[in-house]
Amino acid sequence: MTRLSVATGQSPVAVTPPEGLGESGRRLWEWVTAEYDLDVHEELLLLQACRTADLLDRLAKRADGAELTVFNAKGEQVTAPWITEHRQQSIVLARLLASLRMPSGEEEGRPQRRGAARGAYGVRRTA
Repeated sequence: MTRLSVATGQSPVAVTPPEGLGESGRRLWEWVTAEYDLDVHEELLLLQACRTADLLDRLAKRADGAELTVFNAKGEQVTAPWITEHRQQSIVLARLLASLRMPSGEEEGRPQRRGAARGAYGVRRTA
């Protein structure tokens, strides 16, 4: 899918899915770029979100039918590393998508609030 995006003061740029994306990454890229004109920094965030979606697919395939726990070097039973990584990457994907300020429903346009990238920590004051 190719579409033209015109940023202020720039000539049209073809927006196509980057090479190497898997099924989920391509679907996410195509849906977002079909709906919105993105600036360069937003395209970079979207690319990372697409790669994260593909990684989540690979981790889910790895976990499919596998044990949820493994034994570590000390012989203790712990959560399997692919389960922990899947949880972490799910958080990363949610934060990347929040940073893109994607609407969550029937809203017109994209919301202007940008607090997601800072997460739960907020802004630290320096005295």
